[in-house]
Amino acid sequence: MALMHASSPHTAQPQTSANIMQLVLAAMVPGIVALVAYFGVGVLFNLALCGLTALASEALMLKLRGRPIGFYLRDYSALVTAALLAVALPPYCPWWIPVVGTATAIILAKQLYGGLGFNPFNPAMVGYVVLLISFPVEMTLWVAPATVEHGLPDIEEAFSLVFGNYQVDGFTMATPLEIVRHNNSIIMSQLYNEEPVLAKGSIAGAGWEMVNLAFLVGGLYLLYRKVFTWHAPVGMLAALFLLSTVFYDSGSSLSEGSPLLHLFSGATMLGAFFIITDPVSSATSTRGRLYFGIGVGILVFVIRVWGSYPDAVAFAVLLMNFAAPLIDNYTLPRTYGHAAPRRATEKED
Repeated sequence: MALMHASSPHTAQPQTSANIMQLVLAAMVPGIVALVAYFGVGVLFNLALCGLTALASEALMLKLRGRPIGFYLRDYSALVTAALLAVALPPYCPWWIPVVGTATAIILAKQLYGGLGFNPFNPAMVGYVVLLISFPVEMTLWVAPATVEHGLPDIEEAFSLVFGNYQVDGFTMATPLEIVRHNNSIIMSQLYNEEPVLAKGSIAGAGWEMVNLAFLVGGLYLLYRKVFTWHAPVGMLAALFLLSTVFYDSGSSLSEGSPLLHLFSGATMLGAFFIITDPVSSATSTRGRLYFGIGVGILVFVIRVWGSYPDAVAFAVLLMNFAAPLIDNYTLPRTYGHAAPRRATEKED
């Protein structure tokens, strides 16, 4: 029996939204594994709660809007939003944190704008910022990495922390970015010797550097699969590296951290490869994506160093989401038959 081909064997099949979202979820696996390995099973609770809430919220809004539920749920976009928010949340946070954040992301930041393709802001980052502003205590209690504290909660303890009596203080520790941000008394070399999370790491803190490396691997896989172009990630990382190099004072007590600390701590690699590459809420042209990434990198450094939040990826992304239409207006490529590029607001001759 002859095999039937949908198209010529030499014709590339276009990627569907569902295929792209599946690739993104697959590329997040190394980072998720690293998070679980260093910060415990609380990450899995976040993923489960965010995933279930995302699907329920999406289905509810689709029903209210009279749209086919199954068709839209099969594009996996709700699960990608849930996964991005889940890995950004502290493990073992109370159950209502993932639920409130994910419902906010899906209902307010996505569906009220018309669903996938119409949201001007990254939904996961909207949910994260709403949680950070509304519940700052719960959102800043990160557990110490396993290499620093060997007493991470087991599954039973994790269940109790998430759904019962939320008392995670005994497991928590400041993140590397927080430690450096609030230091003004000892030089960096001494700080790295005295703070366990820094002393047991190589460049950017125990656990955090491996998580960032894992998300970097996943991001490079997406680049290899041509899910997005290099422009936004390279723009962000280059801007962040350049600024952190220029302002690095070789490690005095007032130092804001080395370039490697800024690149491999916090949510840097997650932001560079999984958040700012969102094709809906970022710039659309090739040059525009480069400028968008550079803007995010600059804002991340500025907010980390002079702002109130040590890890500033979410705020930087949302601020640049505001600027994306303006960037697109001035970075349209040259139209065939025209000698120079035009602005989006200009009329064609």
